[in-house]
Amino acid sequence: MPEGHSVHRIARQFAANFVGSTAAVTSPQGRFEVGAAELDGREVTSSEAIGKHLLLGFDGTPRQPERVLHVHLGIYGAWDFAGAISVDPTILASRAALGAARMGQTGMRGAGTDGENEESIASIGAPRLARLRAGEHETLSEPVEFPPEPVGQVRVRILTETAVADLRGPTVCEVLDRTQVRALAQRLGPDPEAPTESRAKAEARFVERASRSNQAIGQLLMDQSVVAGIGNVYRAELLFRARIDPHRPGSRLTSDELRGLWRDWVKLLRIGVETGQMLTIDGLRGAKRAAALANRADRHWVYKREGLPCRRCGTPIALETMQGRKLYWCPGCQL
Repeated sequence: MPEGHSVHRIARQFAANFVGSTAAVTSPQGRFEVGAAELDGREVTSSEAIGKHLLLGFDGTPRQPERVLHVHLGIYGAWDFAGAISVDPTILASRAALGAARMGQTGMRGAGTDGENEESIASIGAPRLARLRAGEHETLSEPVEFPPEPVGQVRVRILTETAVADLRGPTVCEVLDRTQVRALAQRLGPDPEAPTESRAKAEARFVERASRSNQAIGQLLMDQSVVAGIGNVYRAELLFRARIDPHRPGSRLTSDELRGLWRDWVKLLRIGVETGQMLTIDGLRGAKRAAALANRADRHWVYKREGLPCRRCGTPIALETMQGRKLYWCPGCQL
């Protein structure tokens, strides 16, 4: 499932290519016909993400109030973009050895890489006809005729004069009004990249929600009502970087420890959004940075390193199951 940085990158892709344009909205597979009809012919006015939730705003009139398309990709969902695709200038490309910029959740694909491809939106460069798939992984293919025919089970198609986005396999795809969007934002935990509240208020909300719970902090970081956007990779790496035992209850962490976790999340999420990589080891430069961009094994402290010696203390990295998800941690450092 995409972690928060991937969904923010998708939101920026929509902002760069769809906001300000009138869209024809359809449901080629027929499962979203009512919702598509409600959005069809409206202008796309905003593109935002809260955690793993994408929110696309469509304009309204006195007779047709503003509406928002709410999408959660889940495990199988993905967006395909095609047309004259330009790149949001805030997305910084990381370059693979073969000259293609690649982005994403866990790695890159190409000569000498680990085969987990998430190719960068930025690899498209200046506006041109191209096809991009964005989800947990992102892949770029050769230019196509525009608009391309829908391929497979397309739940919703958003088409402008120059660009098209096709959605397949989402867990959630629904039309909301602004009141329902506000209610969704309140149910979700804070997200430092979301525009819904200030950084200071978001930090305070995280500290308050985590500190009042007796659940393990390793569970709380995965609870989207406590903090929005963190998945398995960031959970493991944040706790290791803070030297915090994932089994400690949130109520047993100090305010300073919780604020430290939040501020590190702010830092790592921003790196993920800008580079498309979950780079969780600080100070990567030169050959070390190139190796980290090419291979997950050089990118993380503990994630997927079970049985290998800790990079800090040499203790074998542990692997266990916490609430049905794999948890990676160092019994030596995280006491």
